[in-house]
Amino acid sequence: MSDAPHIPVLGPEAIAHLAPREGGIYVDATFGAGGYSRAILDVPGTRVIAIDRDRTAIEGGAELVASASGRLTLVEDRFSNLAEVCAAQGVDGVDGVVMDVGVSSMQLDQAARGFSFRLDGPLDMRMGQTGPTAADVVARASESDLADIIYLFGEERHSRRIARAIVADRQETPFTTTRALADLVGRVVRSKPGDIHPATRTFQALRIFVNEELAELQAALAAAEHLLKPGGRLVVVSFHSLEDRIVKNFLGDRAKTGGGSRHLPEVAQTAPSFELLTRRPVIAGEEEVARNPRARSAKLRAAERTSAPAHADNEPSSWPKLSDVMRGG
Repeated sequence: MSDAPHIPVLGPEAIAHLAPREGGIYVDATFGAGGYSRAILDVPGTRVIAIDRDRTAIEGGAELVASASGRLTLVEDRFSNLAEVCAAQGVDGVDGVVMDVGVSSMQLDQAARGFSFRLDGPLDMRMGQTGPTAADVVARASESDLADIIYLFGEERHSRRIARAIVADRQETPFTTTRALADLVGRVVRSKPGDIHPATRTFQALRIFVNEELAELQAALAAAEHLLKPGGRLVVVSFHSLEDRIVKNFLGDRAKTGGGSRHLPEVAQTAPSFELLTRRPVIAGEEEVARNPRARSAKLRAAERTSAPAHADNEPSSWPKLSDVMRGG
């Protein structure tokens, strides 16, 4: 089944940590071009439930579904709903979950999707087909909300200056294209030769916010914890520090054992629900980075599910929410 050349970033390493075995059931939570699914299906008798919120990816996977002879189910949905997706297929436990978080190269390379400041197109940025676009957010969010979004999700220290300029300029002409927004950020944020493009962090922030990516990731990790069988494996590849921090903290918390102070009364510890397989993140080698510069920022973390009950879900984060910002809340 290896007739397609697409290999995800850190793909061989991800599959090695997932360790699919004959007869196992696996979730490819971010199908994309099908690289993980294809590799899992190479193991005889495996079954894959794959998810993607991008209809283009679903349509592109039709041929692989047909060639998999019933072993691949491809569902258009958010990966945070992976437990519900599996339940709809009559599956209440799986042997592995793999996810590649963030925007795909296919999405970045399509000007019409509006993800890239290097390609002029509509200011969209939606991974799915529904909900507000980046243009809607830029048009309606308050100056303070825009500044918070750009600072928190883009880690952009010039966020207030950028937000102020957006609000001033949109009164004359709405921002409807990637080029218009990138040009404004380029005027506001000065850069030196060799620096990343001035609009990089602002575009990252809007993309993460529009797609609610960090909240989606938190929900997907919690869902995977409930769905994985004892001995099942969770493998996550992320591409920037915000995502990696969420994965690191989630797995670190779930793998924690003991650690109470001997000077304080003993407190019952929640049994660890995961055992770490990667104490430090796996990163791409020089050859892969040379072949695909995007691999430079990739980090892989993996863990194996124990037989302990799933932990209580963490308190939701206090990030700005898309629904609140769009209704002026």
